[in-house]
Parts: sequence; C-alpha cells; structure tokens
Amino acid sequence: MKVDGMVTSDLTAAGPQARAQEAAGYDGVWTAETSHDPFLPLLVAAQSTTQLEVGTSIAVAFARSPMTLAQTAYDLQAFSGRFILGLGSQIKPHITKRFSMPWSHPAPRMRELVLAIRAIWDCWNNATPLAFRGEFYTHTLMTPFFDPGPNPHGDAKIFLAGVGELMTEVAGEVCDGFICHAFTTERYLREVTLPALRRGRAKVGKTMDGFQIAGPSFVVTGTDDAERTAAATATRRQIAFYGSTPAYRGVLDLHGWGGLQDELNKLSKQGKWDEMGGLIDDDILNTFAVVGDLDEVAPELHRRYGDVIHRVSFYAPSKADPAQLAPVMRALKGA
Repeated sequence: MKVDGMVTSDLTAAGPQARAQEAAGYDGVWTAETSHDPFLPLLVAAQSTTQLEVGTSIAVAFARSPMTLAQTAYDLQAFSGRFILGLGSQIKPHITKRFSMPWSHPAPRMRELVLAIRAIWDCWNNATPLAFRGEFYTHTLMTPFFDPGPNPHGDAKIFLAGVGELMTEVAGEVCDGFICHAFTTERYLREVTLPALRRGRAKVGKTMDGFQIAGPSFVVTGTDDAERTAAATATRRQIAFYGSTPAYRGVLDLHGWGGLQDELNKLSKQGKWDEMGGLIDDDILNTFAVVGDLDEVAPELHRRYGDVIHRVSFYAPSKADPAQLAPVMRALKGA
C-alpha cells in the first residue's frame, strides 16, 4: 500500500514540506482546491523532490474546460513525470454561484470531459486530428502554434473522486484511478463503491487490474489526551459538514442514519457549525474514522482497507504533523 501526504497552498512551504515527506518515506503528496489554486504548489513540490508523486485531490473539473486541464496537466507531467490529475465535480451551488460555470448532468459531463482531455493529449502525442464532438464539449481546432508536441513522459494519470454510484462508474470507465471521498466507510466502499467501479470497467471490457483506489481516511490520534480530544472534535465537525450535503446522503442511508442528514443540513443553513459536530456520536465517529493511539492506527487501517485500497492518506482535521504520522506510514508500507 502506498502512503501519501499533503502539501499546503503556501508556495514558500510546499517545497520543504514535500522534501520532508519524501525523506520520511511517503510515496506521494496531494493538494486540495479550497481557497487557493491546487496546481501551483505541485510544481514547487516536484521541483523539490526526485521520486515523490504529486497530484490534485482534487481540482474542480467543472470550473475549467478540458483544454485548460489538458494543458496544465501536460505541463506538470512534462516537468516531473510524476503527476496525477485528480478531478472532482464539486456541487451545483459552487459551480454556478462561485465559479459562474454551467451545471448539467454531472456524471455524463465528467465522462465527456475526461474523454475530451484524452482526445487533446492524443492529438499532441500522436498528431491525431482533433475532432472531439460531444454533448457538453467540442474541440476541433489545433494549429501547430498551439500544439506542444508529444509529452516526454507520456500522459499523466487521471483519477476521479466521487461518492454516488453514477460518478463512480464513470471513474471506472474512463479513468486510471478513483479517489474515495473522506466521507465514506468500509461498508460503503465494499457494498457500493467497488461494485460501481467494476461496472464501469466492464463497460469498456476492462478488469480492476492496474486500476488504483486512493483512500483519504479520517484519523483521530495523538500523543496525549489533549491531542486526541482536539482531533476527535475537529473530525466530528468535518464529518458533520460533509453529512449536511444532500449529495452524500447515500452514505448515511446505508447505515440507517439518513435522518441525520436533514438535521445537519438545517443547522448548516443556520451557521450552527459547532452544534452540528455535537450530533456526531461515538458510533458515527468510529465508523467514519480510525480512532486510537498511534500504534493502533496502521493495523486498523490495514484491517479495513488493506485488500481494496492501493494508496492511503491521512485526513486529519486536527492538522496533525506528517512527521507525527510517519510511524503509521511506515507500518502501513511494511504490512
């Protein structure tokens, strides 16, 4: 199992963070698109390391066009040979109200967006005429002035994040890997996610061989009671935040907690974030998160996911230092 870390959006810190994690033995680092661009720190991280894979987890796909994504991913892959383009859809209010971009049928649109990126790369790598015509995207013009030519490292891998079955099937059909949302559980992964991925692979005559599943996992740990309590409080709030999103209700429904989504959504609209975290009891916390002392985390992660996840990262809202989690990382890699 590969173990990944994170780098922040601080461009002055991304290099030292990446170097430290490579030295500690991490296999890759991810960035998230929140309040800053997710791609720029990865250039710094790649420049500062020699083997560490670098990827977005995630970049908001529908905030961009296939051409802009193809160009950015091409450049990061050409520079490093170690880039993973991790994409996610975001939810409708953010796409339409924050990014002022169109929203329609997210799973079919995502499928087409990924296929369009691959068509653009095929044009650049193999001089194939660009003639992509779809329902949502059309790319039919590529003159020599705008053609960068073949990528010296080949195409970047494309991973897709998802929760719902339709988007998960799309990942299996057109992508190289899948990024599990942190708001998932072992049961949801096995009973919903894996079957959907297999259906997507079967559509194009492929098996799961070579397909990677990445799993950001909530981890509640610490070196003393104060650290563990802080980690638990922050994780309860994060679980509650995700649980308030209607698109993620299916995870709660599977466990019989669907009514909680209504309560969380109502409180979120009132801005009662602390109260939301209070609704996440110990049973829910332990279902979504691995909770325990540092030496208990790796065995539990391996028990839950060792036979299905190819790379794991630690989703620690308490902002745990990657160096603190390094023993967990080494235990997972040695398992």
